[in-house]
Amino acid sequence: MIQISSKLPQTSNSIFSKMTALAVKNNAINLSQGFPDFDIDPELIKMVTKEMKNGNNQYAPMPGILCLRETISKLIENQFDSYYSPQEEITVTAGGTQAIYTAIATIIKPNDEAIIFEPAYDCYAPTVKVFGGLVKYFEMQPPFFDIDWDMVKKLVTANTKLIIINSPQNPTGRLLKKEDIEQLKIITHNTDIFIISDEVYGQITFDQKEHLSLAKYPELKERTFITASFGKVLHCTGWKIGYCLAPENLMKEFRKIHQFLVFSVNTPMQYAIDSYLNKHDLRLNLSEFYQNKRDLFRTLLKQTNFSLLPCEGSYFQNVSYQNISDEKDVELAMRMVKDFKVASIPNSSFYSRNTDFKTLRFCFAKKDETLEQAANLLKKI
Repeated sequence: MIQISSKLPQTSNSIFSKMTALAVKNNAINLSQGFPDFDIDPELIKMVTKEMKNGNNQYAPMPGILCLRETISKLIENQFDSYYSPQEEITVTAGGTQAIYTAIATIIKPNDEAIIFEPAYDCYAPTVKVFGGLVKYFEMQPPFFDIDWDMVKKLVTANTKLIIINSPQNPTGRLLKKEDIEQLKIITHNTDIFIISDEVYGQITFDQKEHLSLAKYPELKERTFITASFGKVLHCTGWKIGYCLAPENLMKEFRKIHQFLVFSVNTPMQYAIDSYLNKHDLRLNLSEFYQNKRDLFRTLLKQTNFSLLPCEGSYFQNVSYQNISDEKDVELAMRMVKDFKVASIPNSSFYSRNTDFKTLRFCFAKKDETLEQAANLLKKI
């Protein structure tokens, strides 16, 4: 048998795949993987069907159809007072994760260093390693997951080429604050450090708190790839359509890799999303929609023995179970699926050292009745 030398020898299937498979096997309510269990807008489905019948079924242009890129440009300019050229600075991608992968591939060369804030979405570090990069981790801790920027500065070396940030943050639901932005400016000033700003939950913030997109800050914008996802805002995660924003000189290099990774993205869905965005202002109700679900779920969880952690954005609620059990979070999460029929994500999976703060992550992008059923089961723990 021919032997292959693994580029990721320590990597197995993601925790999302494992917990979802366990939920299916045990007929459990799946609050682990971040996808809605409710239908998307029927109007959007009709728009896709219309585009298919109109013959828009062949390859789209490599950067995405121009009208959708123009719509994205207008949305960003209206929301953040920041202009991105549809022709040169916006690329439609096969989801947010592909945008992140491509941006990392654009930046990282062997022995380059990347700083990642943990708990972190699980695609960041493996992608850096695939391209020969080295990862420097900063561990954020519950309940507030604040960043000690003095400690971050100590991680920066002459080899630092990338800082990856995520706001609203998955899995914690934390938002970047103005002091975080100022520290990021200080750290990157007069350096060749790039930034990837994962903003896939950027439209989902709560309690009138503002999403501080790096598009708003010229001194950061010039070095930043911003990644976003239509799946999160249109409730269609299975469509795998997102986009990347970056200055022209960065996007030129991004597209060189993008064209050989996927070339182009689903054509009729691009046209349908463009039509839908031109008829509906998602900012008018998306945060309110998810805040109602967050508030309902938090109210329900207060009737359990779990302790609630803050949730400023995204559609994830974190809890502490220190008053319930001394088990490792992975052990408790798996036992909950088998014995109580509710699936969650153990947050140690988002730490490179599997640091266990006795916390779990639940997804509340579900029907109200799903959340109520799950809470009734969680009361038994």
